[in-house]
Amino acid sequence: MNDKQSFDYIVVGGGSAGSALAARLSEDPACQVCLLEAGVPDRNPLIHIPFGLALLTRFKSINWDYYTQPQRHLNQRRLYWPRGKTLGGSSSINAMCYIRGAKEDYDQWEELGAAGWSWQSVLPYFKKSEDQQHGEDAFHGEGGPLSVRDLRHISPLSRRFIQAGESVGLTHLQDFNRDFREGVGAYQVTQKNGQRYSSASAYLSDAKSRQNLHIITCAEVRRILIEDNHATGVELDSSTGIRQLKASREVLLCAGAINSPQLLMLSGIGPATHLRECGIEPVVDLPGVGQNLQDHLDAIVQYQCKRPGGYGLTLRALPGYLCAAWHYLRERKGLFTSNIAEAGGFASTSKTNDMVDIQFHFLPAILKEHGKKLVGGYGFGLHVCCLYPKSRGQILLNKANPGGPAHIDPNYLDHPDDRQIMLEGVKLARRILKQGCFADVEGQEILPGANVTDDDALLSFIRQHAETIYHPVGTCRMGNVNDPMTVVSPELKVKGVTGLRVVDASVMPTLIGGNTNAPVIMIAEKAADMIRQGD
Repeated sequence: MNDKQSFDYIVVGGGSAGSALAARLSEDPACQVCLLEAGVPDRNPLIHIPFGLALLTRFKSINWDYYTQPQRHLNQRRLYWPRGKTLGGSSSINAMCYIRGAKEDYDQWEELGAAGWSWQSVLPYFKKSEDQQHGEDAFHGEGGPLSVRDLRHISPLSRRFIQAGESVGLTHLQDFNRDFREGVGAYQVTQKNGQRYSSASAYLSDAKSRQNLHIITCAEVRRILIEDNHATGVELDSSTGIRQLKASREVLLCAGAINSPQLLMLSGIGPATHLRECGIEPVVDLPGVGQNLQDHLDAIVQYQCKRPGGYGLTLRALPGYLCAAWHYLRERKGLFTSNIAEAGGFASTSKTNDMVDIQFHFLPAILKEHGKKLVGGYGFGLHVCCLYPKSRGQILLNKANPGGPAHIDPNYLDHPDDRQIMLEGVKLARRILKQGCFADVEGQEILPGANVTDDDALLSFIRQHAETIYHPVGTCRMGNVNDPMTVVSPELKVKGVTGLRVVDASVMPTLIGGNTNAPVIMIAEKAADMIRQGD
């Protein structure tokens, strides 16, 4: 354990944002930076083997292992919310898809009061972070820390999905991160040399040797220390007991859309009435803390196959996996480089306003309960999510145990438009999978099932089976400081407290149209520049 007690900056959370932010700030050798991560170092070998993601939810040592409150529009089910608890955070356990969203997403942020976060303002930071395999151009960067590559291995079933998408009129796209996004194709991934390239791998691999960067793992922050409405440091649980660390410049909260609002509330920053109900004396009454929770709900159209195809769990497949393991260890090639969610795309429903509003992830396998349960046999599934949900939820403290897991209520499907978009998305997914491209594996739809045909039955299927696709945002939203529900300014400074910023997915005013890891890293890159420039 590092015995240094005082730093210029303390970064709370070593995930997608925190790793990038700490690395960038420590580029100044005169600046002392402390990075605190509640989880363990990212040494689990399954983190670094892309195919290992199918088993990562089984390791509670690298996962916060959260569950939502019962969801009233999902048959009162409590949904599992895995979040990374290790260096790299959720970028160490995700499917590695590199997606930025639509340029309109960021223009909307600015329209909602987040001045300086338009598409033209954020594009330079996407490019700065990126090392694009195909080189630099108007949309992509080269030479940045985050390696973005084509997949080294794609299952024939994933290629057939792309053909099936074309059969129903979708364009085959080579790059989803340009102006035109409606279509199907293979995802690019955050990998390097056939291995996962998390934010920790990208930003900390070299930076951790700097004398001015102090990385402390297994250090769970209990609260932010505040004196006269100024953040002076943090109190944390560590291997040596409860400690206090001081920050002479700023405390930078990068704990994510669940833990960042929770830490603010535990520190007396949040809705005053709720804080008092939890026995916490308010320091700053900020009603927006924990509100505005948004997430991508996901439904799977699942097939089971009579003939081999994709990544099956059978004795017959075992020799192939053993051979693939040898191939991977020797050359970092073959199916163990697969992220499993190899292909996908974007499409539109009747509810759209000239923008794609559903996303697909195709898996040439049967995945049950986020990989926590093994399912024998061969199959393939198409995940469908509503990109711009109108439903809003919240994060609250547990009144009986404020320091324990927060109450997570995403309030899925509360808005009728979200239900309609999910219905249309599932119908389109079924059309795609019924194309003749899959005939040779003799697949049979097991979810929703051939007997589920009308809208009421399909909606019942969604209510019973839909799950998160791991993109919670919005609980410390940025915007105009005069808006009472704004938590942080466009400079990411917490209202009413000096020396404190939030830098993670929680500051997003609205969900972006895609996977959230690349945008979170962009937010950290932009924040680092603002901090260094004194904004």
